[in-house]
Amino acid sequence: MRLQKAPAKDHSNGVCILNKPSGVYTVSPEEIGRLLIPTFRDDCGIKIDKVGVVPRFLFECAIKLELNSLTSASAAIIYHRFVKEVSPSDYDGFLIAASSLYMASKIKDDQIKIRDVINVTHNLLNRNASPLDLGEEYFSIRDAIVQAELLIARTLKFDLCFEQPHKFLLCYLKTLQDWLGPTIWNSAPVTKIAMSFLQDFHHSPKILDYKVTHVAISCLSLALQTYGIQVPLTNESSESSMWYTPLVNDIDRTKQWQIIADIIDVYNHELEIDKC
Repeated sequence: MRLQKAPAKDHSNGVCILNKPSGVYTVSPEEIGRLLIPTFRDDCGIKIDKVGVVPRFLFECAIKLELNSLTSASAAIIYHRFVKEVSPSDYDGFLIAASSLYMASKIKDDQIKIRDVINVTHNLLNRNASPLDLGEEYFSIRDAIVQAELLIARTLKFDLCFEQPHKFLLCYLKTLQDWLGPTIWNSAPVTKIAMSFLQDFHHSPKILDYKVTHVAISCLSLALQTYGIQVPLTNESSESSMWYTPLVNDIDRTKQWQIIADIIDVYNHELEIDKC
């Protein structure tokens, strides 16, 4: 898969239609002068609209850019919020993901150079390719990322400050650590697994559907269930005696299991992608 500069657009009907051997792709000119159009290689049948492809790309870029987990999670939230507001087929998802990473790095003061963003994204879409020279292709991609950044900000009404579940999960982990005691706590990597579940849930747009406290509780609950850890002095047969009731009193088991099911769905989608 490679990126190329957008062709001249006919703005008369508000949409540019690009005919390619592998299909027809539409790009809206709204709010942005130029977008990059993806050219697909259907080697394994993966499409940009296949669930989880773009979020996986986003997190792969974040790892290569050595961004911290909070920054990459913020980028995913920005991406999911933007896609929720628009028609995804009108925009290059990989471009929006790259721009979301660049925005999140500035919001979280985990700054990276735009050249690094360009080279990493280009390399992931064009495996084993050399870094781009400072030529027309490089500046076209740079232009597109900057323009997409403004588009995202305007689409989200410049509301780029949002709560994340990470701080709540850390608080709940600390509480449970004291509650369980060192023997039980050290018997399983609960912290690592719970944090992994939380980070992986950011691959799904469904993370936007729940309160951050509910997401944190569900990730921790799934980690405890994974290792079969029973919290002392609790009774799971009674809603009022659940271990999370003192921490979050507005979540019930139905909601918790719904969130857990959505987390597990992330891994099911990953398996579908890996089949290629």
